[in-house]
Amino acid sequence: MAKKQILLNAFNMNCVGHINHGLWTHPRDTSTQYKTLEYWTDLAKLLERGLFDGLFLADIVGVYDVYQDSADITLRESIQLPVNDPLLTVSAMAAATRHLGFGVTVNLTYEAPYLLARRFSTLDHLTNGRIGWNIVTGYLESAARAMGLSEQIAHDERYDRADEFLEVAYKLWEGSWDDDAVHADKRARRYADPTAVRPVDHTGKYYRVQGYHLSEPSRQRTPVLYQAGSSGRGQAFAARHAECVFVSSQTKEGLRKLVADVRDAVAREGRNPRDIKFFMGVTVVPGRTEAEAREKHAEYLRYANPEAGLAHYASSTGIDFSRYAPDEPIRYVKNNAIESAVKNLTVARTDRTVNDLLADMALGGRYPALVGSASQIADELESWVAEADIDGFNLARTVTPECYEDFIDIVVPELQERGSYKRAYSEGSLREKLFGEGRGRLAEGHVGAGFGGVLV
Repeated sequence: MAKKQILLNAFNMNCVGHINHGLWTHPRDTSTQYKTLEYWTDLAKLLERGLFDGLFLADIVGVYDVYQDSADITLRESIQLPVNDPLLTVSAMAAATRHLGFGVTVNLTYEAPYLLARRFSTLDHLTNGRIGWNIVTGYLESAARAMGLSEQIAHDERYDRADEFLEVAYKLWEGSWDDDAVHADKRARRYADPTAVRPVDHTGKYYRVQGYHLSEPSRQRTPVLYQAGSSGRGQAFAARHAECVFVSSQTKEGLRKLVADVRDAVAREGRNPRDIKFFMGVTVVPGRTEAEAREKHAEYLRYANPEAGLAHYASSTGIDFSRYAPDEPIRYVKNNAIESAVKNLTVARTDRTVNDLLADMALGGRYPALVGSASQIADELESWVAEADIDGFNLARTVTPECYEDFIDIVVPELQERGSYKRAYSEGSLREKLFGEGRGRLAEGHVGAGFGGVLV
């Protein structure tokens, strides 16, 4: 029986500091060049050399200003500030590659579905079907204020709005144009058949949209749909819409339970539980030997800033950790930040302290750090896949670009030798590469597939 092939995304962001904070100060790090096209096209070509399935680009609206009730450390350490638009990097990277997929985060709370649908259709055309959308609803009060709201929309209502946003998007992507609507017949002077194109007419609680989708059908129509919410409401949203889910856990047992819960919810939606892929966030520091990896890790630790990681986490949870004594247990606070992050910190365990968090964030971020030789790293990756029932990983960057170079040159050959990683790309769109030949469109049973050719 063939071994399960591990899927890989590089986890990045159009900014200096992403997950592992402080490492931008390392002399070999080039992340301050994020404003240049060469930074992104070189990265894309590197990842394609390593046969990565995708480059996943995170994004944020608003700033991290909960810690010390200030954005001071956010600015000093460039904790996802400044941050540029991730969508605008994709066309250049697509032109420099042939197979690499692109998953891009867009916060739908502050977008109009009519125009966002066109932007993703445009990228699906320009990438020849290699685009995905990571759907987020936001969690920062600073974003709400910047967008003209007095306070953030309540957590569950954000997902209610998102459900309706996706309904509008499906109508535009899947239903407005028939597959055979475009003829491009110069002799007959008929580019599109008017009888095969219909306007959307949607009136709901949050959105009212009347009009034709502005883009003709793209290769995938609907981009591959990613999602990362792990609260109860977030899991319900993922079960209905997501094709790929990003997860994080410090234990395999905890992650396996989360994955099982989501798969069960997917089945209750009438979908195949295997029509969803799970990617775990992880940091990897590999070496030719274990000693080399440990030495590199120790070097990185000298440049990392755990307090910057704490400031990032403060905004994720809505809790100002600077108000706690170093050894004081952190208490549950009901707020509109990331609900699962708050509960994981304060409910799953009631004895966590600021000192505990700083120790966890020695490398500047919260993801598990795998440090070791090629065989040790491969053992761990295979173990997480087997024991937690996940499909692959989001590899957070440390020192850029050497972290990806090292993984490609050291770990990828080991995984290939074991039969756990592909030796060549398959043909097809991003969805086909993830789910198999002939799976270029939303799967049967997915709620969005029901809007094909019919607007209701």
